[in-house]
Amino acid sequence: MKRRVILIVLDGVGIGSAPDAAAFGNAGANTLLHVAEQAGPLHLPNLQQLGLGNILPLPGVAAVSKPTGAFGRMIELSCGKDTTAGHWELAGVVLREPFTTFPTGFPDEIIAAFCNATGLDPLGNIAASGTEILKELGEEHLHSGRPIIYTSADSVLQIAAHEQIIPVEKLYAICQIALEILIPYRVPRVIARPFVGTNAHNFRRTSRRHDFSLPAPTATILDRLQQSGLPVHGIGKVSDIFAGRGISHSTTTRDNQEGIDQTIAALKKIDRGLIFTNLVDFDMLYGHRRDCAGFARALCAFDQQLPALMAQMSAQDLLLITADHGCDPTFSGTDHTRENVPLLVWQHHLKTGIELGIRHSFTDVAATIGDFFAAGNSEGSSFLSALRT
Repeated sequence: MKRRVILIVLDGVGIGSAPDAAAFGNAGANTLLHVAEQAGPLHLPNLQQLGLGNILPLPGVAAVSKPTGAFGRMIELSCGKDTTAGHWELAGVVLREPFTTFPTGFPDEIIAAFCNATGLDPLGNIAASGTEILKELGEEHLHSGRPIIYTSADSVLQIAAHEQIIPVEKLYAICQIALEILIPYRVPRVIARPFVGTNAHNFRRTSRRHDFSLPAPTATILDRLQQSGLPVHGIGKVSDIFAGRGISHSTTTRDNQEGIDQTIAALKKIDRGLIFTNLVDFDMLYGHRRDCAGFARALCAFDQQLPALMAQMSAQDLLLITADHGCDPTFSGTDHTRENVPLLVWQHHLKTGIELGIRHSFTDVAATIGDFFAAGNSEGSSFLSALRT
């Protein structure tokens, strides 16, 4: 019998300021609402029918009287607003102490350790937008061969290098070295950012980005499923986020379109377990780059793909759609925003109009998946019983 959970994370698609948003400098952020106001009205008939407008009415996406899905919103407990913290919490692990950030660049001791370990003297070492730093330092990198190191408001070290100057496999090895250097400093992620082009006007990052991450400090629902003999298929950067732990199969993707295509392909060949998909374009291409129109187009494209995905689901399958944080393209700066995230749940023959309310931790997703597979989970409150009433 086919029995699967399909968990889709719309990376950066927040739905309004979290209760503690002011402490993060994000009071008033609302990714979905502001995208709809600036680039809408949105046309999202499938998400609307699931209940998106019942969570928060949006221009073009009103509440419906009989949603076909269950709907609610979730508050993040973790001390962060980044990809790692959000995904760990969705998988059942709450980050109790914040990761270390370096908003003015990494200290001399880290850079010295990097130089000693790699033999490379980096450029940059500043907090910067990934596209702007290529305009600023890309040509100097071409001439000098020195990798570009930069960070953001998140706890992350990013290394950009032209594919013809530092081959991608070598860049990956350099990033792995950097991750090991950063372990004592509580920086959980190093991102390889390969790019191509001939000058500041045409540099562009390629799809061969790779995230190198520390594993979660305790067992996740992914680990528990594997221990129960159930496969976990990661699509997109999911395996990278969890350092490969708890992942049975992994498929990388170039964009959202390929992410959905691979999710549908997985549904055709995997008959049990978890299919865990991250759709990164909302965050990477549109939120950080303050592109409301592009963000809106990506939402519409995802909405149009939903029926094909749902058609591949069996009667026993469970679809969960949510996000890991906000990335409001209208907000000041280019960083993530501390927001609640939407929660949409669908299953064939689901009772219409189930309101899941405000969930007080993303770990409710992990608890529900554990409940669905009888795999257990240490944190969170399952909403599975609400779907069966």
